[in-house]
Amino acid sequence: MTGYSLRRRLLALLLAASAVIGVLALIDTRAEAIRTAQGVSDRVLAGSALAIAERVTVDEAGGLEVDIPYSALEMLASTAQDQVFYRVDVVGGAFLTGYDTLRIVPVGPEGIGFEDGTSGAGFGDSDAGSVPLRIATLAREVSLGDVAVRFTVTVAESTLARDALAGTILQRAALRLGGMILGAAAISWVTVTLALRPLDRLGAQVALRSPDDLRPVREAVPQEVEGLVEAVNSFMLRLDTALGALRNFTGNASHQLRTPLAVIRTQLALAARAPDAAAAREATDKADAAVARAERVLAQLLVLARVDAAAGDGVSGAVDVAALARGLVAEMVPAALRAGVDLGYDGAQAALVRGEPVLLSEMLRNLLDNAIAYAGPGAVVTLSCVTAGGEVALEVEDNGPGLPPERREALAAGKRGAGAEVRLHGQGGYGFGLAIVREIAGLMRARAEFGAGPEGRGLRVRIVFDET
Repeated sequence: MTGYSLRRRLLALLLAASAVIGVLALIDTRAEAIRTAQGVSDRVLAGSALAIAERVTVDEAGGLEVDIPYSALEMLASTAQDQVFYRVDVVGGAFLTGYDTLRIVPVGPEGIGFEDGTSGAGFGDSDAGSVPLRIATLAREVSLGDVAVRFTVTVAESTLARDALAGTILQRAALRLGGMILGAAAISWVTVTLALRPLDRLGAQVALRSPDDLRPVREAVPQEVEGLVEAVNSFMLRLDTALGALRNFTGNASHQLRTPLAVIRTQLALAARAPDAAAAREATDKADAAVARAERVLAQLLVLARVDAAAGDGVSGAVDVAALARGLVAEMVPAALRAGVDLGYDGAQAALVRGEPVLLSEMLRNLLDNAIAYAGPGAVVTLSCVTAGGEVALEVEDNGPGLPPERREALAAGKRGAGAEVRLHGQGGYGFGLAIVREIAGLMRARAEFGAGPEGRGLRVRIVFDET
């Protein structure tokens, strides 16, 4: 599966955000540019109208006349394509001069206008055919003795200059924003590259490790990546546990199955060369016993593998271990009688602990199997359940040969097969049964204690749970 580039994705997101902000800024800049260009145009129009109004005088007949200062019109024509229009009218009277088709803009009350004193002016938009116009009308008055005659001066120009000015402002703003976006892109690329260097170092550290190096990663990383590193370390710990369980299973299987298989081959060879039927029968009986032992070892190995696989499942619901123990004792009494062992139950009638019923049953079965198999004929094996001080304790004790103190300590320390070297009546040792018991107890969050049986003889295994 091909992954995407985090660097490119971050850069694309930053550029997209910058582009959106840039477009919004350009929209606002365009509106501001139009307002600015229109303000400049209105001031020029008002100044031109004022220059014309100052040239309106009274003629000899007592009427008004105007001498158009063409310099006032020339300052409007800022481009070769601009068109300029004007007209002068007596308020409520005759048209004096100019373009009589030009629209007169209504003039507001005195005092509304510009800060430079060109008050009494009105502005508007119109058109001359297909040419859009900006119009300014200025209202003034001239004195004729005791009478004041009001007149208006209207000046208009096409909007080419205004639009060109707005376009120039917008273009320069767009260039500045484009430069800022490119600069932000370059800075973002460098920043993202520097920010991702810890991930590059983390990847290099993991890549240089050997396949069997499952130590936790200790590379310093940003806080945002700490969760990923913790998840990787947790996975490596689980993987190390699984590999350890696999190595233990393989090593134990190789060690424990080698002896019974060798015995089987030896006894079969002796049976083939036996001088009589009795010798052959004795050899085949020994081979059959070795097969039975191999079968038992294999069953324990499979249970041990299942326990290892269940190591991450945790504790299940509440289980009545007293009822479970009584049922197992009743089930295994026939096997105990065949082995010449007195098996019994003692203790509470009900006791609840948190655990998984199948694993708890397997743990107790292994305890009883070991006690029946290795305590010897005439031994007494007792499974008891005791509740006290908020704890539940399951105890299996026998008065057989037991385990030496150093073997009990090895079992408590967690060494698999710690009891396997103890032999009784030519049989195999305690094998994996007690190791399975200890590991299942650990899964159930209980503790396993290994001690001497009654009067210092035999073995007592005590499993202590927290009461629910």
